[in-house]
Amino acid sequence: MHAGRRFTLREVLKWTRRDIYWFLFLSLVPTVLYAVLGWTWLTIPWVPIALVGTAVAFVTGFKNNASYDRLWEARQIYGAIVNTSRAWGIMVMDFVTTKHAPSTVDAEGLKAVHTRLIHRHIAWMHALRFQLRQPRVWEHMIKVYNREYRQWYTVDEVENKVEDALAGLVPAVELGSVLGKSNPAAQLLAAQSKDLRTLLDQGLIEDFRHMELEKLIVDLYAQQGKCERIKNFPYPRQFATLNLMFTRLFINLVPFGMLGEFAKLGDGYIWLTIPFSALVAWVFNMMERIGESTENPFEGSANDVPITAITRTIEIDLREMLDEHDIPAPLKPQNNILM
Repeated sequence: MHAGRRFTLREVLKWTRRDIYWFLFLSLVPTVLYAVLGWTWLTIPWVPIALVGTAVAFVTGFKNNASYDRLWEARQIYGAIVNTSRAWGIMVMDFVTTKHAPSTVDAEGLKAVHTRLIHRHIAWMHALRFQLRQPRVWEHMIKVYNREYRQWYTVDEVENKVEDALAGLVPAVELGSVLGKSNPAAQLLAAQSKDLRTLLDQGLIEDFRHMELEKLIVDLYAQQGKCERIKNFPYPRQFATLNLMFTRLFINLVPFGMLGEFAKLGDGYIWLTIPFSALVAWVFNMMERIGESTENPFEGSANDVPITAITRTIEIDLREMLDEHDIPAPLKPQNNILM
């Protein structure tokens, strides 16, 4: 997520400079052929090109709206995870008590139970973010302009391993078992449910409180499933392909339409075809690129939902509920990018 007031012109130009060079070349070739070699037949009437441009604008607008909906839904899901995580911390602290437990359970043992349940939840959040950052073939971080831009910030899930993030949060035996499964985050929630059942049998929670805690686990499963739906189901490829093809078609036609328009102003004005064609092409390309960069809100781009920072915020809140002292600091933006 970009955490600054706006993307700077330097950032935008760095991101699109290769496109600008290509658009200038596309404009230069027909202009030279027209002005130097006299190939006046290259001109195309502006009306059909404008009709194509209108269609491109409509399709691009549709794509950008749909892409934004995916991004906003992802942010709402993580907002729900924040709320449920805090509720989990409070309910664990207040519901798991020694009121109905054997006298052998002392205050230290009760605190260990609270710590185990809350730390496992923190581990679930870390496991989930690592799973959501795993690349998919339809995502766009493999493209050169996105790889270059990512040099300005680091993605923790790319630079580090999930084993390191979960170390110390769950017992080593449980960690090895969880990481050996295809969906570690789901297995951690299953372990939470199993632990609650054990605490119910031990008398540390009552039936009603057990059911309330289980409802939170079910809700966390639902939020994880929603994240996985967005991650594993791309923006429909037929719409993405159509938009990209229409945009490229329009960009290639623009210089041929501009030739006739500037030729009407006089011979010297024909060279204005180059900058103005490149400008129009850049605008339409940027509209398409914005939609593309918003399609996948968990891929690790500068426009992602900042799930790493949100996870750290929740972890801080939960550790403070436990009165722990070794608490990590909130994550800060790197060059205005918050992951």
